Amino acid sequence: MTTPTTPQATKDHYRIVILGGGSAGLTIAARLKKALPKADYDVAIVEPSATHDYQPLWTLVGGGVCRKEITRRSEGRYIPAGAAWIQDKAVEIRGAENRIVTGSGQSISYDYLVVALGIRIVWDGIPGLKETLGKNGVCSNYSYDTVDYTWECIRNFKGGTAIFTMPGTPVKCGGAPQKIMYLADDAFRKQGVRDKSRIVFVSALKQIFAIERYRKTLEAVIARKGLEMQFQHELTAIDGPNRKATILDKQTGETAEMQFDMIHVTPPMAPPVAIAASDIADAAGWVDVDKYTLRSTKFANVYAAGDCINAPCAKTGAAVRKQAPVVVANLVAQMQSREPAAKYDGYGSCPLVTGYGRLVMAEFGYDGSILETFPIDQSKERWSMYQVKRHLLPQLYWNGMLKGRA
Repeated sequence: MTTPTTPQATKDHYRIVILGGGSAGLTIAARLKKALPKADYDVAIVEPSATHDYQPLWTLVGGGVCRKEITRRSEGRYIPAGAAWIQDKAVEIRGAENRIVTGSGQSISYDYLVVALGIRIVWDGIPGLKETLGKNGVCSNYSYDTVDYTWECIRNFKGGTAIFTMPGTPVKCGGAPQKIMYLADDAFRKQGVRDKSRIVFVSALKQIFAIERYRKTLEAVIARKGLEMQFQHELTAIDGPNRKATILDKQTGETAEMQFDMIHVTPPMAPPVAIAASDIADAAGWVDVDKYTLRSTKFANVYAAGDCINAPCAKTGAAVRKQAPVVVANLVAQMQSREPAAKYDGYGSCPLVTGYGRLVMAEFGYDGSILETFPIDQSKERWSMYQVKRHLLPQLYWNGMLKGRA
């Protein structure tokens, strides 16, 4: 058992500063510890949260399969021994000065910077959402505080209209907005209310999935379940007390109201403010990186990984698992005066839950290349792949990935 790390008194300079103690930050910190001589492991992790969540299981929490408490553990348990934990928020990144500033006003300089701040959920990006979330049939799996209300809405559903939304912004785990819809359909059938229910997927995108190999399977699932698709439509406002959703038709520019009995909202998302306001960002506010080396295009001593980068890849934990070794290999090479040569191929995985006990394990890379792991046709719905998501991947995450072993 690893002894939990506690926040420490900090210095004003570290060889390596890692911004963010989420999936990417902790995995990179753990791998650096294995890759560097002990004398060179002068690492600080800037992370304000005392807890760490395994968010991929929130789909199954919202579907009533497991309790949310099993997805949360202590952050200090996964800070590598020898790394300084600065329990504060990074509010300024000054790449030109090799310096960051924390919320408490501390200025910390570095030789190398790793940015792993994730993505910002913009709860107030949809007027009315914050005020009604967690009541009036308005739920979302994108928050630990509200994910169990999703299951409350599903299990208490007596019929009517159930809406599931997908915004036009990048989102973490782009398949999650549809996964909970498939579970809801199964639950409604088990509860005997599906025949008096309308299930609507309101998506700002043009199709259910970008890669044809998996899209064909999902389109068959949609047809089998009798789900209503409204593509190029986007939720723009919500009136919880009156149970009305305002939907924008992105093709015509017209809006219309839709009554609902429950609505699962995937909120819009954006780059963290500290990144967007910094000199390491691209025009859209994401960390501007070379998509192969994951090194900043603006500062040679800055690397980034996870949801905050502008590489054209999936924003998933599976992507982080493949990005982290590349960042570490290239950073260590640079520290040892060698040219960074490791390359990330854009790998991402989306375990698409299509019902209880059914899952399509989508694995892909840049330009839609198929990068499947198992010697089977992964475009098919499988019970075995559902078990991988439910039981194997959480163990791989906690005991392998975050400890630099997988």
